Amino acid sequence: MTIKQDRVAERIQAILSELLLREVADPRLQHLTVTEVKLDPEVTVAHVYVNALGDEGRQDEVMAGLKRAKGFMRREVAKRVRLRSAPDLIFHWDVRLEHGERLNRLIESLDIPPEDKRST
Repeated sequence: MTIKQDRVAERIQAILSELLLREVADPRLQHLTVTEVKLDPEVTVAHVYVNALGDEGRQDEVMAGLKRAKGFMRREVAKRVRLRSAPDLIFHWDVRLEHGERLNRLIESLDIPPEDKRST
């Protein structure tokens, strides 16, 4: 992404996080984290990655809530970010955190003794 795309993506992420925290009343969207926003080169589509930390079982209800609130959030992004047109928001469930947790559990389950750091 270009510097402009990075700045706009960061701004959109901050706006969406604020909206979810303070303005969206849907209980399905509580305790939701916007982990990343990626913009296409024309800044017409924003891929928004979200996760409900520690509560991955809520994925379906969270995605349904986001679909319902999408219009409101897009209008708010349009008001707060000065662009010719507001990008279409496409929401994705971010699985990177789940994969990271799984890898940590696998590493911890291995029975590998710590290395002796003394030089011989």
